[in-house]
Amino acid sequence: MVSTSRDTVNERLLGDWQRDFPLVPRPFRDIASALDLSEADVIERLKALHNAGAIDRVGGVVRPNTIAASTLAAMAVPDFEVDAVAALLSAEAGVNHVYLRENDWNLWFVVTGPDRAYVNSALVRIAECAGYPVLDLSLETPYFIDLGFALTGAETNKPRYLSGDRGPGDRHLPEPVDRALVQKLTSGLPLVPEPFRLLGSDLGMTEANVLKRLGALTASGIVPRIGIIVRHRAVGWRANAMVTWDVPPPDVDRAGEILARASGVNLCYRRRRHEQAWPYNLYCMVHAKTREDALEKIGDAQDLAGLSSFPRQILFSLRCFKQTGALISLPKEAA
Repeated sequence: MVSTSRDTVNERLLGDWQRDFPLVPRPFRDIASALDLSEADVIERLKALHNAGAIDRVGGVVRPNTIAASTLAAMAVPDFEVDAVAALLSAEAGVNHVYLRENDWNLWFVVTGPDRAYVNSALVRIAECAGYPVLDLSLETPYFIDLGFALTGAETNKPRYLSGDRGPGDRHLPEPVDRALVQKLTSGLPLVPEPFRLLGSDLGMTEANVLKRLGALTASGIVPRIGIIVRHRAVGWRANAMVTWDVPPPDVDRAGEILARASGVNLCYRRRRHEQAWPYNLYCMVHAKTREDALEKIGDAQDLAGLSSFPRQILFSLRCFKQTGALISLPKEAA
């Protein structure tokens, strides 16, 4: 685990800049001013945190199924095959998250790509290569997608994406260059004084146009968060659970909207169910420092949303094999 508690400056850096990253020519100078540091110090700290595994990148998070496509998937893999299948998944370009969880359906992964056809093709290829059935648990309604972490334990107001105003089919492609731009952003900004100028030069865009497009993409909700993407396990959030409930269709949206507002919930959404193999349709993610704390948060959230009578599964994360940005465009598109 990477310690941030001994360095209050790093704690503030990681805690305060997970969102609302300055969309200005020299963003690290603005951050430095807020922290009473030099621009060079901020950049060096971020490089050190990245090298230590505390952060994945400084970049963006894309709202699912807007500018590209994605799905959550799962496989039931025998223990002796887990490492081999996880390596296969990690080698797949469109797979950006791979986790081992406590369940018979134990390998969970996210498949991303430019469109749904790419995702479908990847799912078929994975099932054929791995030799195990794949559950496609596609997103139906996002209630809350954030994954920012309050390092001090105090929660902050965070954007919430509710079913009534941002559905998974609401696609916006204002300009052809946006796919390539968002791909660069989700891969991570260069840690240099003028990252947007350098990013633009790779795409044949001016710095001003990069900032204009990113402003439009954040305002539209396609890129809901630009900032420091923290590796939660590395900074102490090691008891992380995906919780699923089997909720009747008439009740699921009401429960989801309430669950999304519960303390400790970082993700909340409705997904496709598989009646026999996986009948659960309401999901949330809870991140905590201890298992006991996570279970307490889950219990409180369940009570708040009135979910106590519905079948439930709690799947604690055991290992993270891969965590990276989404595949938005294929290399030839991004070039």
